[in-house]
Amino acid sequence: MAMIKTPVKGMPEQLPSDMEIREYALRLIKETYGNFGFSLIETPVIEHIENLTNKQGGENESLIFKILKRGDKLREAEGQEELCDSGLRYDLTVPLSRFFVNNMNVLPYPFKALQIGSSFRADKPQKGRFRQFTQCDIDIIGDGSNLAEIELISATAEMLHRLGMDNFKIRVGDRRILKAMVAACGFSNESFDEICIILDKMDKIGVSGVEDLLRKMELPEQGIEKYCSMLADGTDYDSCKRFTDSHLAGALADGVAENMETIISCVRSILGNKGDVVFDPSLVRGMGYYTGSIFEIELNDKKNYSFSIAGGGRYDEMIGKFSEGKIQAPACGFSIGFERIVTILKDKGFKVARSGESVAYLLRPGLAAGRVREVIVEVNKLRDEGNRVLISPKAKNIKAQIEKLEEYGYTRIVKIEE
Repeated sequence: MAMIKTPVKGMPEQLPSDMEIREYALRLIKETYGNFGFSLIETPVIEHIENLTNKQGGENESLIFKILKRGDKLREAEGQEELCDSGLRYDLTVPLSRFFVNNMNVLPYPFKALQIGSSFRADKPQKGRFRQFTQCDIDIIGDGSNLAEIELISATAEMLHRLGMDNFKIRVGDRRILKAMVAACGFSNESFDEICIILDKMDKIGVSGVEDLLRKMELPEQGIEKYCSMLADGTDYDSCKRFTDSHLAGALADGVAENMETIISCVRSILGNKGDVVFDPSLVRGMGYYTGSIFEIELNDKKNYSFSIAGGGRYDEMIGKFSEGKIQAPACGFSIGFERIVTILKDKGFKVARSGESVAYLLRPGLAAGRVREVIVEVNKLRDEGNRVLISPKAKNIKAQIEKLEEYGYTRIVKIEE
């Protein structure tokens, strides 16, 4: 059987030039979030299948790469459900929650976590979206106040600013407001998830498309009209209360709208002219574990890009699920679309600035051993001074060799002929 040279579909390879940009972005991300007090942790890419299929991950649970049992356990398995005991994680939030409960005795509280690692989803690959992808998450466990949301959003906005991405819009919403919208229209609680799936498509199908799909659910006509009227004025509100006072008076729990107002006003004052923040009543977020505030950052370079590059929210019930309710801890997190950020940097032709000089020494084959030692001493002296120095035999096609070295950033070529 012939060997296959291309990677499995959706599993990316990284060239040296790609890795240079990725490592630069990762260094900046770690530095920025570290300045905000987040501590770097690591969790395994393989997670218990029970944790991955507990109806917390929304549609991602249908995209799990499942791992078969091994040895006798596999031979003794009966039926598809018994074949697997683990899977590749589809995000970092579920593993973090398990990690916290398992290690909480040695962690500070509240705990501010930074986690960077690969996640896997059997999704349809496209530009900036892969089946294996790097996620960068920041989470605050143990803080039930809106200070957590403000810190998460502010830190991520600062990180994007440092990466040169200031044309962004922060959209904030709340799952409790979404539920109040459903209740105010007379729809049942059982219909909430399906309605949210429809609402999440509004940026593509518009209000009229939402209306058509709600009718296919055979919901009350009066309720459909009221629901769509809530969306008729668009999705960019400068004030959450302006929306809730107009459409949800008496239908929303006390303090929810005020909480949104505080988050928006604080983030807006921190942002300055780096970006914008709005309340979006159509913001859904797909994960089933969100319980309150939700948010996304959308890049607004209309000429080249217009998509979400970061998102998150509050998931106050997740920790309790790993302790059978014995441990309750509020939690809130933000996940960055790292692959999309790297794609944008590459498309912009971003080059990592270097300190020192990049020099390539090309040695004629057959050079005397004594001369080779002299060159190595000279090369190591340059390296000690902080320069990047490559030493290599001179190729037969010296022109092509030099062109490739210059492409990879070597600005001085030293040919050693004798």
